[in-house]
Amino acid sequence: MKQISKSSVLYVLGICTVLAGISISINAEDQIAAPDTKKELTAVATPQPSATLANLMTAYNGESNAKAKYLAYAKKADEEGYKKAAQLFRAAARSEEIHAGLHSKAIVELGGMPKAEVKLPEIKTTKENLEDALKGESYESDAMYPKFLEQAKADNVKMAAISFGSAMGVEKNHKMMFEQSLKNLKAWKKASKGFYVCTVCGNLTDNLNFAECAICHAPVSKFEQVK
Repeated sequence: MKQISKSSVLYVLGICTVLAGISISINAEDQIAAPDTKKELTAVATPQPSATLANLMTAYNGESNAKAKYLAYAKKADEEGYKKAAQLFRAAARSEEIHAGLHSKAIVELGGMPKAEVKLPEIKTTKENLEDALKGESYESDAMYPKFLEQAKADNVKMAAISFGSAMGVEKNHKMMFEQSLKNLKAWKKASKGFYVCTVCGNLTDNLNFAECAICHAPVSKFEQVK
């Protein structure tokens, strides 16, 4: 897993300005005043964000498995002659790797230890593998990440909210691309120029006709080509 630079983290922090509902107040004036007695301390102490930590662990495990799965799917697509589909799978794998890295950082900040149990599913035909990928991305973007984001906001864990929010936006993009590939799979036999992945948030695109990432606002120079 690649290390995330300090400047990259600063770009990620900009995500909360473009993803609705992610901003979380962490100002000192918003905190509960310190109680005078031990009894009062017990009554008003802020609980540890165990739910958000558990969600981060789930997301980290899921993204780690997705990376391994997509790399295996890419190999199968190459074997079957679907060169562009193989490129998409490799790009999606890189994107999931970046998501796992962001989740890992948030886990460590909460005092946890990132752990993943990678288990590859049965590798079927490229069409079936694309359908499986679409199903997984639909679940993450439409159900899992919205729920995790809501919990992170409730727990007031800003880094987790940023990590979940950016992943949610990117997974929606993955979903759209897998849908496109399934609509006319025959056209995905010929290799393309490849895809581009934002090394800050994992955003995935097939062109660079923009100045900054639509998810995290990182400059276009932060995108890497994946073939």
